[in-house]
Amino acid sequence: MDTRTVRYLKSRFQDYYKTAEIGLPDHLPNREWAFVFYDIMPEKMMHRHRSFGLPGEALDYLYGMAPAHVYYSTAYYEFPDARKMNEKNWLGAELIFDLDADHLPDAPRNYSDMLELVKKEAFKLMDFLLDDFGFLEKEIELVFSGGRGYHFHVRSPKVLKLGSSERREIINYICGKDLEVKYLFKKVAMSGDVGKGSTGYYDRARNVPIKWEIKNYDTGWGKRFAKHLVEYLKTEVSVKKYKKDMFNELRTELELGRGSIKALIKMASNETALNDILTQGRLDFPGKDFKKVSEYIMGQSIKEYGIDFGASVDEPVTADIKRLIRVPGSLHGGSGMLVKKLTFSELEKFDPLNDAVVFSDKPVKITVSKPFSVDLKGKDLKIEEGIQEVPEYAAVYLICRGVAEHGYRRNQPDLV
Repeated sequence: MDTRTVRYLKSRFQDYYKTAEIGLPDHLPNREWAFVFYDIMPEKMMHRHRSFGLPGEALDYLYGMAPAHVYYSTAYYEFPDARKMNEKNWLGAELIFDLDADHLPDAPRNYSDMLELVKKEAFKLMDFLLDDFGFLEKEIELVFSGGRGYHFHVRSPKVLKLGSSERREIINYICGKDLEVKYLFKKVAMSGDVGKGSTGYYDRARNVPIKWEIKNYDTGWGKRFAKHLVEYLKTEVSVKKYKKDMFNELRTELELGRGSIKALIKMASNETALNDILTQGRLDFPGKDFKKVSEYIMGQSIKEYGIDFGASVDEPVTADIKRLIRVPGSLHGGSGMLVKKLTFSELEKFDPLNDAVVFSDKPVKITVSKPFSVDLKGKDLKIEEGIQEVPEYAAVYLICRGVAEHGYRRNQPDLV
């Protein structure tokens, strides 16, 4: 990035910070701050161990310095500006989840599609935090990262003192790691005798018919299992025309016999039985094949509803009790887009490529080093190599992405 381009970006960022609404963290004096400046890019050296006692100090610093990237610590420290980590005296830390589209398996190359995919993961995580863990929405701050994903800040008093090992246990639960069938089900004795042709399990010792019941079928992994099972059963009988084609994967993968397949078809064709799964957690699976079938469905449920830490979510961020995270209301130096705080209700309609773009439509001349395309503010921008005139928001984005310089260039740029 040449000197003129650095000056241009700093002036644009400084103009933004003049009136920006910055999401300053609670317990401001106990937070460490860190910055990356355009002057030293592309080395991207981080300047950290800063602290601010008052909101005005932080806001004045952002306006005066116009940094490329702005971070604060998820941890609370007694001495946040101490130069050595062991001298800061850790007091607690938020529980942080960093969803990054770039880590998703088979993520699309198109930026817009990538962001849409990671939004679906955000809804999954939201369900875990609110339903499974019982956090209140007011205890969670949702933030678009300004780049490829979303940050969740959990500030419940219950999590602040958790260590790394406890935070990894939360990760394991959300991704369904070590989840076993025996933890999801219990046997329930039914009244009456087992009728001829019943698909239920029979307890000969007690001489009573048994059905399986999903523990906590209306919440947590039990709810997800029940939902996926019903959707799977319905799909098999509605999509496949002939009974001989139904549950083919179970026939081959699990080597289920004709009796078990027949029982599954019967259950899938019975609306009352399907409703019982969702409203009572009751299952009428064949006894001898119950474990195999339930394990298969559980595995599919984990793929559908679980979150793959290390792929969808950056696991080290969640387990780290001394992490730095982007400041809501700041600008992302790799895109020029807003690190935007959102309510949960806003997420559905939130369009990052429009709602997180803060710069104007004013035309700006740039020199593009290679062809580039992006959707911004509802426009499909296809930028060719060479001198181009584009809206200011596009100019900032392309410069931040490293594919353009500000203004017209005759010779090689004078790198900073």
